[in-house]
Amino acid sequence: MDIRQLEYFLAIVDRGGFNRAASALYVSQPSLSQAVRALERDLGSELFHRIGRRAVLTEAGRALIDPAREAVRSLETARASVAAVHELREGRLDVASMPSQAVEPLTTLVSAFSHRYPGVCVAIKAAFTSREVIDMVRTGAVELGLLASAGPVSDKEVASHALGRQRFVLVVPTDGPFADRTAVECRELAGQRLIVGQPGTGMRAYVDALREQGIEFTVAAETEHRVSLMPLVLAGVGLAVVTDSWRDVARRLGARVLDIEPETTLDIALVSRRGSLSPAAAAFVTSATSAADS
Repeated sequence: MDIRQLEYFLAIVDRGGFNRAASALYVSQPSLSQAVRALERDLGSELFHRIGRRAVLTEAGRALIDPAREAVRSLETARASVAAVHELREGRLDVASMPSQAVEPLTTLVSAFSHRYPGVCVAIKAAFTSREVIDMVRTGAVELGLLASAGPVSDKEVASHALGRQRFVLVVPTDGPFADRTAVECRELAGQRLIVGQPGTGMRAYVDALREQGIEFTVAAETEHRVSLMPLVLAGVGLAVVTDSWRDVARRLGARVLDIEPETTLDIALVSRRGSLSPAAAAFVTSATSAADS
């Protein structure tokens, strides 16, 4: 068994099949299949059921995922530790982020980090809920995660570093309702057409809570793709309740942003694995927390 075989195995798991994994790894499918067969022989157990073009994990395959990730991550940490001798002149850092926080504060955090360590590539992975971010960090799929939650993050599964708070705001088109206003009461959303996120997200939890308070509105669109939020608003489909991480982007695109009263906020946190971090991850945490404290 070698680390390359484990990397191939995890690529198949993460990409959902041999074809996609081979494309992502830039290897031929026969080479990928041969490596996995060799790994299965070493372990004495099949890792996948081959059903047509599908690859379904066996029980043994599921049991290998966490140890394989730990092994691969340990090797990456070792490689990064060597690079640290050269002041992080090269390397890669995987960061999972929820969509709104990928706008801000992630943009500012990556900008500051990249200016100091231009040779380190920051790979941003998508996660739609705080639970997804925590699971990706906990299992080693990424080293760091950026999330928003209604309250501080528990330190039971991951280490948490508070970065501040974001309030909810309302994004409306220039010719939309609430003209010449800078703020709106949450009860004034009654009767409006809203664009919402999928269940499990902070923005969806907020509008669901409004409905529980008796504030009735129409869901004009539900989207997992945050890049569609501003175009949908500007096209007049509906209004969007988002965190104020979107404020500058929305205004640059020509939308208006109104504070929603009473103020409701989400806690923003950077989470990391417990135990030792790669030098790149440790440097990113230090940079992020220093900026939050300043």
